[in-house]
Amino acid sequence: MLACSPEGETALTADELADAPLSVQKILRELPDFSVERIAAGKEALELAMAYISADALTSAQRADAIHVASATVARADLILSWNFKHIVNFDRIHKFNAVNLMWGYPQIEIRSPLEVEYDDENENI
Repeated sequence: MLACSPEGETALTADELADAPLSVQKILRELPDFSVERIAAGKEALELAMAYISADALTSAQRADAIHVASATVARADLILSWNFKHIVNFDRIHKFNAVNLMWGYPQIEIRSPLEVEYDDENENI
C-alpha cells in the first residue's frame, strides 16, 4: 500500500523514496503488482494523522509520516512495511500510533521493517 497525497497522487511516497538508497528504491519497483495498493489520503486519514501529531507520536514536521500511518490504518492495511526507523518503525511511536488508533475506534496496526519479513519465492503466486 502506498500512501498518496490528498489529491490522489503518489507524491507522498515518491518524494520520500527519492532520498532512499537505490537498493531500497529497487525493492519497491520489484514488488509484485498484486502486493501494492495505492490509496489516497482522505479526510478521515488526515484527521487521524493530526491526532498522531497531537498525541506527540510525531511532530508536525513529520506530517507525511503521520499521513502514511493514518492512511494505512484507515484503509485497514494488514501491515506497514517501512525502512523509516526514526519515525515509523520505532517501538515507542508504534505504541503511540496504536493508542491513538484505539482511542479513535481503529484497530491496532502492525508496523515492521523489511528485515522482519521473509519473502518466499516458492509461494510468489499465492
